[in-house]
Amino acid sequence: MHLSANEGIEGVRFVVTGGQGFVGAALCLELLRRGAREVRSLDLRAASPWSQQLLDAGVRIIQGDIRKKDDVGRALRGVDCVFHLASYGMSGKEMVQAGRADEVNINGTCNVLDACHEHCVRRLVYVSTYNVVFGGKPIVNGNEASPYFPIEDHVDAYGRSKSVAEQLVLKSNGRPAKSDKSTRLYTCAIRPAAIYGPGEERHLPRILSLAKLGLAFFRIGGPDVKTDWVYIDNLVLALILASMGLLDDIPDRKGTPVAAGQAYFICDGSPCNTFEFIISPLFRSLGYAVPRVTLDTSVALAISRIFLFMSTLFYPWLDSKWIPEPLILPAEVYKVGVTHYFSFLKARNELGYVPMVSPQEGLAATISYWQEQKRRELDGPTIFTWLAVTIGMLATFSAACLPPVGPLKWVLDIHLFFFRSLLVIQLVFAAAVAAHVGEAVYAWFLAKKVDPRNAAGWFWQTFALGFFSLRYLLKRARG
Repeated sequence: MHLSANEGIEGVRFVVTGGQGFVGAALCLELLRRGAREVRSLDLRAASPWSQQLLDAGVRIIQGDIRKKDDVGRALRGVDCVFHLASYGMSGKEMVQAGRADEVNINGTCNVLDACHEHCVRRLVYVSTYNVVFGGKPIVNGNEASPYFPIEDHVDAYGRSKSVAEQLVLKSNGRPAKSDKSTRLYTCAIRPAAIYGPGEERHLPRILSLAKLGLAFFRIGGPDVKTDWVYIDNLVLALILASMGLLDDIPDRKGTPVAAGQAYFICDGSPCNTFEFIISPLFRSLGYAVPRVTLDTSVALAISRIFLFMSTLFYPWLDSKWIPEPLILPAEVYKVGVTHYFSFLKARNELGYVPMVSPQEGLAATISYWQEQKRRELDGPTIFTWLAVTIGMLATFSAACLPPVGPLKWVLDIHLFFFRSLLVIQLVFAAAVAAHVGEAVYAWFLAKKVDPRNAAGWFWQTFALGFFSLRYLLKRARG
């Protein structure tokens, strides 16, 4: 397919569902850069980290829910092309919420298809997933001829619901518009690999939060396990090329768009081991411990099922912030612990897709972004240090100030073994509190100079942890 860089974009109105997300925002900005007449973002969120940038660029932000037909119809009225990115259940607690995943991924997609039919939309590009064909069994250099993974065998609602939605989208290809039978909707599906890049908000933030707590101490599967990744700019390019592939007025292909009814795997084209390619370099650059323990995939799967069971017990409250993200879930074990990678040859031959950013360049940009993020945020010790200091201070307080009743008698006895008298215990506790207060005050004044935006955070963290927190601030000051 040989078209100009902006074919089917200049002077055209677009809708991007999920337009305030990482990929959606990048796509909106690129469409405007290429001369789109109007770009609308339909998203459940009122705001995101990209909202101001989108507004400044001229994107029309529409807050709406794709589960509601009226919201979808309002957004799609008068547009030529729709990029359907909005989804639910990709990672973490969302993966456990099967009902909502079906509502968003299946019912929401049906609403988009109905609105396209109602409002004479000509092109629909659906963002799918590798999971429509992958469900835990190894795939080496797969392609679009791979069959759909059996619906009943999916271990998570996300993969199952995305598979159903993709098939609905592709079967809707060629559907005549409701009010104009000469206008047809042409559809295709893009199946991206794991997405990375500066600002990615699904995978890396969760992994890095675990690393900061000291909980990312293991890797899954051996070094021979290989999977695909795709850099954000490469994915956006593929999406735009897919929209061009749905044009029905291309010379020599009039009425038969090359991408109509087709699915395409999109990746960087360099299968790699996830831990070696991105996690280890990223951890080293940020000063986090690189995972040294290797779990066999079967062991990791057994552990993940425990976390799945625990999360299921708290199903009604999973939206609450006090419920932590599960450490790992079965579908995530398969994603990093079982080889599965695909060829993008079909996308290259039919759409002209060739990755424009190499994995090395993409990784460098991603690492640079997270280094800057770490400089902006409060740094500190692992959860094990928090537990040790907190338990130690509480134990000393109980020995010094509380009557030796029940188990507190054992606490007092242990302290007496080391400090010999109650008076010494009380003096030690008083000195510890004074040291924490003094270090917290010092941290406040120092942070005002080297990290003013987090000064309050440094004060309270140092008040709780003393020098175990202060040393991180001192390191930042020296840097």
